[in-house]
Amino acid sequence: MNIRKLLSATAIVAVALAFAACQEKKFHVEGSIANAKDSTLYFENMSLQGPVTVDSVKLDEDGAFSFSDKCPEAPEFYRLRIAGQIINVSIDSTETVSVKASMPDMAKNYQVSGSEQCAKIRTLALKQIELQNRAIAIERDMTIGTQAAADSINKLMNAYKEEVKRDFIFQEPKAASSYFALFQAIGPYLLFNPRTNKADIKVFAAVATSWDTFYPGAERGENLHNIAIEGMKNERIVAAEQNATIDASKVTEAGIIDIKLRDNKGVERSLTALKGKVVLLDFHVFAMEESPKRILMLRELYNKYHAQGFEIYQVSLDTDEHFWKQQTSALPWISVIDPSSVNSQTLVLYNVQSVPDFFIIDRTNTLVKRASGVKDLDAEIGALM
Repeated sequence: MNIRKLLSATAIVAVALAFAACQEKKFHVEGSIANAKDSTLYFENMSLQGPVTVDSVKLDEDGAFSFSDKCPEAPEFYRLRIAGQIINVSIDSTETVSVKASMPDMAKNYQVSGSEQCAKIRTLALKQIELQNRAIAIERDMTIGTQAAADSINKLMNAYKEEVKRDFIFQEPKAASSYFALFQAIGPYLLFNPRTNKADIKVFAAVATSWDTFYPGAERGENLHNIAIEGMKNERIVAAEQNATIDASKVTEAGIIDIKLRDNKGVERSLTALKGKVVLLDFHVFAMEESPKRILMLRELYNKYHAQGFEIYQVSLDTDEHFWKQQTSALPWISVIDPSSVNSQTLVLYNVQSVPDFFIIDRTNTLVKRASGVKDLDAEIGALM
């Protein structure tokens, strides 16, 4: 059953093969910077620890340059820099990216070809520059009071974030451009900050979950997950400190995005409350023709492993709640329903493109596998018992 864009197994295999081939190749970033004679152009890798110079060149009259490096296994980020003028590029399986720019403001005056993601990053970079210029104009307007200026800038930033979430991040959370968008800033302030904004945690988590799927083990994906988890932990600590009956020191972190929905008895059930158990998080539609066969398979798993600490947290996306209650009345596991159905935000956060889909969660509340990475579900569950 399609939800948004159905990702076939063939497409996933193609991505894996592209990255495998990439290990033996080099990518190239080439082009020219006009009006930059005798300037030093730096090609820098934007590592998680900060910029690392890969190469540099002193430009001639024509401003031509060509850099290359080993093709990465997952999307990686680089920049071309002359003094404070910066052009950001992403590299995945792209062999050659071409950039043509002009000084003295090459950060705005440049074109890029050979990479759809680099083109999207250019769009985001120009939007961010425009946003910053508008914010500066408001700040310098002496006819506006300090509080009114702050409110106007905050409104601008929120509108920008909503646009970026809608048109970039939630459209394709696995994309390099979506990752890039997460770390845009105005001055020293991150636009998306999961350490201080509850809604931003979900945005980081959506990209992190998608990277877990498409680039398992990638350092950047793991970093996103850690940031999202830290944000969740901070949120719980703040909530605990506001409630005198809860000891904030006992708040723990989880390696999953929590889901809180009502079960077939009307009781709210939390996914993170199952910490200590091995959990199969299952997204399901009971109205599907193949549903009975799948339920029988899940019953066998449940009967085999439940006594050892196995649980199923099944999220129904059915639109007919009465029908769902009939289908789940005799099920022994946790069955909840998402009233938003295929428009559920949970589907976006977990990057669920089609159903049925499932995730395996270990006893520490950490997501360890999703359906696309599981060959033998019984064996995977058994190994975690």
